[in-house]
Amino acid sequence: MNDDHGSIFDGLLGGDSSQWAFGTDFEDPLAGVDTTTPDGVDPAELAAYCLMLGDDALIMSQRLSEWCSRAPDLEEDIALANMALDLLGQARLLLARAAAADPRVVPGLPEGSPVPPEDALAFFRDDRAFRNVRLAEVANGDFAHVVVRLLLFSTARLALLERLCVSRDHVLAAVAAKGVKEVAYHRDWAGRWFVTLARGTEESRRRLLAALDALWPLQAELVAPHPLEHSLALAGVGVDPVSLRDPVDAVFGQVLTAAGLDRPERAPLAGVGGRTGRDGLHTEALSLLLAEMQVVARAHPMGRW
Repeated sequence: MNDDHGSIFDGLLGGDSSQWAFGTDFEDPLAGVDTTTPDGVDPAELAAYCLMLGDDALIMSQRLSEWCSRAPDLEEDIALANMALDLLGQARLLLARAAAADPRVVPGLPEGSPVPPEDALAFFRDDRAFRNVRLAEVANGDFAHVVVRLLLFSTARLALLERLCVSRDHVLAAVAAKGVKEVAYHRDWAGRWFVTLARGTEESRRRLLAALDALWPLQAELVAPHPLEHSLALAGVGVDPVSLRDPVDAVFGQVLTAAGLDRPERAPLAGVGGRTGRDGLHTEALSLLLAEMQVVARAHPMGRW
């Protein structure tokens, strides 16, 4: 290379963050947002609720991201990657909100670690500290599997976000308002593919039915009653998942009718001693997922990314 013209990489070494697409670090995701805990609300309960919703988004995002370069065609590959990024953005805000509400939920790191609270929550908790529903964590299957899982997940999450837009907590309301637009697309994408596979070839219908049979028992956890969610719903901050059952069932009914399928008869997957994913009880799949997702961060807790 002619030294008179220098190298195209010179800008990467001079500390000029404008040379990077997103700069070289990240500001507080909640900067400028009112993070005051609403009157009458226990900060610890608010933090736990944000972990539930944030963990759902984080773990589902990880599963969707595993489809990168593996979808049937480029358009669906990009669609799945973008949906993973949507959920990752929601997860970042919700985990940051959890840390702002109750800093005690953030795992301890070595003194001087530059890891922000939302990253500490994502990469330095073990599986028992995660509060996501088990539907989000089970290992990926074929393309029909991702379609069914995303339809079940996004239908319930969209119904929740629509109601969360009027939350007394400013952060939750803002996350919900943006998330409604994102998750509406997720649900519609999954619904269209669900009907396409059901009414496609004999093989596509067989695969769809197999995925529906495997995942349906996990769907009930999305709309199951939980004391914390009920308490925060009464306080005008959260949403009681029981209130989502009718609208969620209505959407499933429409999609199943369009697909020419009957509603599955399989019973919900039971918890253990009344405990489910919301209480930190998970399948083995979550431990394996976290081992892969967290390995670099745990190996370099003083790292700056």
